Amino acid sequence: MKVLHVSGAYSWGGNEQQLVDAIFGLQKLNVTNIILCFKGSPMDLYAKENNIIARTIKKQKSFAFPLLKFLKKIVVEDQIDVIHLHTSNSVTTYVVADMLLNLKVPTVFSKKGISGTKSGLSAFKYNYKNIKKVICVSSAVKEAFKGTLKPENHHKMEVVYDGIKIERATQKADLNLREQYNIPHDTPIIGNIANHARAKDLVTFVKTIDHLVNTLNFKNVHFVQIGKPSKYTETFMPLVKEYNLEKYISFTGFTTNAMDLLSQLDVYFMSSSREGLPITIYEAFYKKIPVISTKAGGIPEAITHDVNGLLADTGDYVTLAKHIESLLSDTSKIETFKEKSYNLVLSKFTTKQLAQSTLEIYQEVTKNA
Repeated sequence: MKVLHVSGAYSWGGNEQQLVDAIFGLQKLNVTNIILCFKGSPMDLYAKENNIIARTIKKQKSFAFPLLKFLKKIVVEDQIDVIHLHTSNSVTTYVVADMLLNLKVPTVFSKKGISGTKSGLSAFKYNYKNIKKVICVSSAVKEAFKGTLKPENHHKMEVVYDGIKIERATQKADLNLREQYNIPHDTPIIGNIANHARAKDLVTFVKTIDHLVNTLNFKNVHFVQIGKPSKYTETFMPLVKEYNLEKYISFTGFTTNAMDLLSQLDVYFMSSSREGLPITIYEAFYKKIPVISTKAGGIPEAITHDVNGLLADTGDYVTLAKHIESLLSDTSKIETFKEKSYNLVLSKFTTKQLAQSTLEIYQEVTKNA
């Protein structure tokens, strides 16, 4: 089977990592994978470095006719059996190309995140008749996406949890957090990996640190935030100075092989207000790092509160700070969380599970084509 993965991304984040991890698993099931992406994008560079077949074109608008023709050309020349769309703009490209150029290939779309209900032209593309399946990364995503899909299309949605590529755990990062930021060896490190997007709610991240340090007077701690800055950075960075937290938090910026940095943490902490189900949670599970998080999106589908992690409502920095204080004071609970989460990720959240479930969807849509 030949699958064309279409990505309109021009940056690298969790969704892109999930895409290439899925390809790794699918290759083991004898699926031939080809990526259509923009020339010079991180996806293009990754494909070159990892011997993944890529068909690239200069970055352009999703409905540009050269891009539509390029998609049609790949479908014909590579004899594609299934098109798998991975970004919102790739859905636009596909729908317009199929309407104008008649692609005649069974198509699925991966819905990773939670967004507001779509209407008008946006809703039209997601309800397009020739998108045969919508692969939702969590039950929470599936439930939220019902607001965009017409009731008669709800049957198209299938929940397939993402999974980590275990082999990535061997890749080493160049950064030593304690050395780089002069963190004493007896000071716990609490980390967060997230590009600076609004949905990651790094305002709550900083407010949690403020409450922990300045209200609860829990000062023997250091936070590390790993991720690419953006225009949203300016909404929370001034708070670090306002709350006098400079010596309690370090920002690394974007870092390659960030999964390896998890091994240097004592706790992984997420403050997100909106999530599908982030892959970094699975990575923390595998690295045996206990997780404290908000209940955003599908996160409670991976973390059961006080069983294999600790949860709080979105925006509730007071409870999040109390969770951090209590967990760092309870070594037996830390060990329990580590083991339960590690066993869970091996049984449910690896590329083996992801690839098998995805292949079954491919087989279903080609059988019914």
